[in-house]
Amino acid sequence: MGYRKIFLGGLILFLGLASLGQAEDYHLQYFISKASSKAIELSKKEKTELLNHLDEAMKQAQRIRTKLIQAIQTGETDVRYQEGKFWISKLEEDQESIETGIQQIKLLREKPSHLVPSIKLYKSLKDLSSNFNAYNNLPSFSALVGDLAPEMELWADPVFYKLYLLPLAHSKEAMTKIPPKEKRPVSKEKRP
Repeated sequence: MGYRKIFLGGLILFLGLASLGQAEDYHLQYFISKASSKAIELSKKEKTELLNHLDEAMKQAQRIRTKLIQAIQTGETDVRYQEGKFWISKLEEDQESIETGIQQIKLLREKPSHLVPSIKLYKSLKDLSSNFNAYNNLPSFSALVGDLAPEMELWADPVFYKLYLLPLAHSKEAMTKIPPKEKRPVSKEKRP
C-alpha cells in the first residue's frame, strides 16, 4: 500500500513538472495566437524558436521530398511517366527552395535584422507551401505529404510574415526615413 502512494505521488509530481516544462515550448499554435493578437513584437528567444521551427519544417519537407521522389521512381505511386517527369521537376524546384530556406535561416541566426534573407526565406516558404498543397491534392501523394502542406502554409503566412518579416520591414523603413530638409527662404531682391 505504501509503494502505491509513493508511486502515485511520484507520478503526479512528474506530470506537474512536465506540464511546467512545456510552458516554455513555442509551437505553431503559440505563434498563430501571437500573430492574431495585437502584440506582434517577438522577443529574441521567440525569434530564435521561430527560426528553429522553420528549420525543422524545412528538414521535414526535405524528408518528404525524398520519399516522394522514391515513390515516383520505384512505381509505388500510380503516376504515369509524363506526370512523373512533371512532378520530379517540381520536386527538384523544391530542393532549391529548401536549400535556399535553410541557408537564409542560417544567415538570420547570425544577423536577425537583415531584410533580404527574411524576404528570400519567406519566398521559399511560400513556394514550398504552394507545391506541397498541390502534392496533397493528389491521392497518390497525399499520404506521404500529410499535414505538412497546411502547416507550411501557416508557418509562411500568418506566422513568419506577420511576426518576423513585417515588423523587420517596418523597422527598416523607420530607420531609412530621412527628415525633410529645411527649405531656405528664397530672397527676392530687386536688381537695379
